[in-house]
This record gives sequence, structure tokens and C-alpha cells, in this order.
Amino acid sequence: MGCSLNKKLIGDKTTNVNFVLAFGSCNRVDLPNLLWDDVLNAKPDVWVWGGDNIYADTDDMVALRSMYNVQKEQPEYKKLTATTDILGTWDDHDYGLNDGGVEFEAKDASQQEFLNFMNVPDESPLRKQQGVYNSRKYDVDGHSINIIILDTRYFRTKLTPDTETKKRLKPNEYGEGTMLGEVQWNWLKKELNSSKSDFNIIVSSVQYLSHEHGFEAWGNFPHEVDKLASVISDSKAAGVIVLSGDRHISEFSKTKIDGMGYPVIDFTSSGLTHAYKGFAGEPNKYRVGEVVFTESFGILEFNFEAKKVDFKIVGGNGIVLGKLEQVYE
Repeated sequence: MGCSLNKKLIGDKTTNVNFVLAFGSCNRVDLPNLLWDDVLNAKPDVWVWGGDNIYADTDDMVALRSMYNVQKEQPEYKKLTATTDILGTWDDHDYGLNDGGVEFEAKDASQQEFLNFMNVPDESPLRKQQGVYNSRKYDVDGHSINIIILDTRYFRTKLTPDTETKKRLKPNEYGEGTMLGEVQWNWLKKELNSSKSDFNIIVSSVQYLSHEHGFEAWGNFPHEVDKLASVISDSKAAGVIVLSGDRHISEFSKTKIDGMGYPVIDFTSSGLTHAYKGFAGEPNKYRVGEVVFTESFGILEFNFEAKKVDFKIVGGNGIVLGKLEQVYE
């Protein structure tokens, strides 16, 4: 699926910003939604939900649908949907089961409610597919961005509780379990191998790089972390960036992968309505800069000519709480 955009300059025309992606996660309908006006002011070309778009934790589809509808009618969000493309994935709380994966029995019904929320047409192939993974390519003046949405819930192996330390979860033995399932892995490989886009944005509801905290992360399946690194490297795809949510904190993580001419950045943006205000620190060997533990959303500003992306963590009143710049040669 793809679409074309005329070049749109955002804000000061001297910035040479060709495309703006805004994203966020962890959004409750029973708390004030205070950041949507700031998202609107950023004038994004696309908004990407990173998961936990509502907090339902239910297998009652009537209750789930009602909560989605409340979010749809939130005035400022409604303005955004009227002017901006909306993409996204789910995480555990809108999926329906806390920390849930393949074992959630209501996942097929929940998927249909998620697709309703995302205004996916009844005739779309996504209605018949298992899992909410999908992609969309944006063409802009001879350049393009491919946004690859992963589903880290539908196929994901049940997690292993940590009964030996104070952490919630512990990693599986190397080789045991899956994040994406065979069909989605094959689809992802095809997406990256065939991509000619200037940038390839992988949306994962949970963090790809940071994993020492003991909560949900790709690191609970260490072989899958390595597999994704290999898939990215082998594809030779340009400008691969990971976006994640889930944690109620925002941060940048960065690593070098063998065979790649640029580092992979995992930009975590969470949460929109509530944050880990009691955050007292946690290890993350990949972290760049400081952790933001107040409400925020993320912005990526793309400059095709300079092959550059400006990453920004944005809070209330449009205040930039953290930023990172990366050139992709």
C-alpha cells in the first residue's frame, strides 16, 4: 500500500523538512488527553499509534468497542484524524490481556475491533489476516518512506515470569519462543528485502534494544533480537529505524549492527496520558541522552537531501524534552 504526497515544508522553510512522522503510546480515555493539540501543532504527515492506545484489558468486545469509540470522539484527536493519516499497532492493554500474547483467546475478535478503531475498510485484506501487521509507503518528490507496522502480540510466545529476582520477567533460553511467528517473519523479510525507500520505519509496540529492566521487551527472546538484527543487515535496506512504546518513559537507544553503515536507533515514546513519574533509573547500555518520565510523544523530521532525521521527544506546550540527530549515509 502506498500514497504520494506533495512536498510540505513544516514551520520555518529553511529547515528543509520533507516529511514529519509523529507517534506515541500508552493513552487512557479516563485521563485527560492533553497532548493532541501539540500533536496537531506539529503538523505531521502521519500519526502512528505505538500500542496501548486505550486501556481495556478485557475479552468483552462491547466494552472494548465502547472505549475505542470514546477515544475516537475525543475532540482534538478527532481533529487529527480529519487531517492526518493514522497508522498503528496494538500492545497488551488494547489487545486485551496484560502482557498477553498468543495465548489470548479473544484475539481474533479484538483484532476486528482494533481495525474498526483504525477505520480499516471492511473489504481490506487486513480483515482476513491473522495479526495486525501491515505497511504503507509514502512517496515524496522522488523519495519515499516505508512504515512497517509489526504485531508483537498475536503470535508471541507466552512470557516467562522471573521467580528468582525482583524483576517481573526473565529471558527465555536462547532459541525458545517467538516474537513474530513464522508468517510475520517471512513477511518482514520480504518488506525489507524489496524496499527501495530512503527510510524504513519499523514500529514495535515493545522496546527492541533496552531489555535489562525485566519488563516486556524483545530481549525476553534473545535469539529474536539477533534475528531481527540479521534480517535488517542482510536486507541492505536504507535508513532502518525502530519506534517503540509500552514503558511509560521516553528515551533513545542506539547500537551498531555488523554489516550496516549506520546505527539502528530505537526511539521509545510513552506515554501520552500518564508516565512513570516515580522513575528512579534503570540500566540500558544502549541509551543515548536522558530518560524522559513525563507525558510526551515523539516526532521524526526527515530531510531527504541531507539524509538526516531529527528525533524529538515533545511534551506539553510543544516543549522539546529530548532530541537526537542522525545522518544516514
